[in-house]
Amino acid sequence: MVDATTRFFEELDRRGFEPLLVKSRGTLRFDLREGAQTTHWLLQIDRGNLQVRQEDREADTIVGSAPRLFDELVAGRENAIAALLRGDMTVAGDLRLLLQVERLLPGPADSQGPRRTFRREMH
Repeated sequence: MVDATTRFFEELDRRGFEPLLVKSRGTLRFDLREGAQTTHWLLQIDRGNLQVRQEDREADTIVGSAPRLFDELVAGRENAIAALLRGDMTVAGDLRLLLQVERLLPGPADSQGPRRTFRREMH
């Protein structure tokens, strides 16, 4: 059985291009640590062109997380910014890259978002 994290990165690699990242350029390495074992995912972004590899290489941004938390992030059950603020996830390097990639993560299924809430209050 393939976990949510593997599906997420394989889908990004299969997609090959992401319009939301057309102004982005850099590399992110996601280090998913559980005990003594670390799984590495390297995401290269070049003006929206994406390439994913499972390797431990130098990167502009390094994100550290437990595998279970990252599964929750890519499933939309957890928020990356909240995890950062709680200290459950770490970032070294260019934080902007993570914030740009964070837009690709699904939000919670019951999320209303600020636009919907604002419109509802206007009426």
